[in-house]
Amino acid sequence: MNTCAISLLLLFSFISAQAQSAPPVQTADQQSGTAASSQTPQPKIDPAKEADIRQLMEVAGTKALMAQMMGTMESSIKPMLSNAFPPGEYREKLIDLFIAKFKSQSNLQQLLDLIVPIYDKYFSDKEIKDLIQYYRTPLGQKTIEVMPKLFAESQEAGRKWGEALGRQSMIDVLAEHPEFKKALEDAKSPAEPQ
Repeated sequence: MNTCAISLLLLFSFISAQAQSAPPVQTADQQSGTAASSQTPQPKIDPAKEADIRQLMEVAGTKALMAQMMGTMESSIKPMLSNAFPPGEYREKLIDLFIAKFKSQSNLQQLLDLIVPIYDKYFSDKEIKDLIQYYRTPLGQKTIEVMPKLFAESQEAGRKWGEALGRQSMIDVLAEHPEFKKALEDAKSPAEPQ
């Protein structure tokens, strides 16, 4: 898996996690304490290897991809947030303010810094250097170019496949267990007065 793919997955995972759990409101004192406690010291990385990792991320266009993803985040996260909050006049404004705040506080360099130890964990310095060489080749450049499209299309294909499989599985279960089909129908129909 290339740098773009890993970065894309990390960013989507982070955004999805943020969208699915509404954080509690904190005071400024609580926020500064939280920020300090969440910065656990990472094991020291060999400076030469760290430089190679950062060069790999640069060659692979990781930061540009992250910036692009932040730019398109609104269209993917807005529906999730809309579904997470009860309807009301406040909802649209709250979501817009959240997205604006999220964008204003996002620091892509911080995210890149968090990714460096992950590369260090899974790749040797030689492997990092080999990846740098690969991404400088025409095929490596093509991989960088098409990987975001490949992931987007694969994700959509997986979504459609999962929906169809889920729908058919439910049809099969309800056909095999008519008692659940009746219970479902009863739950859908309005209660009749007695």
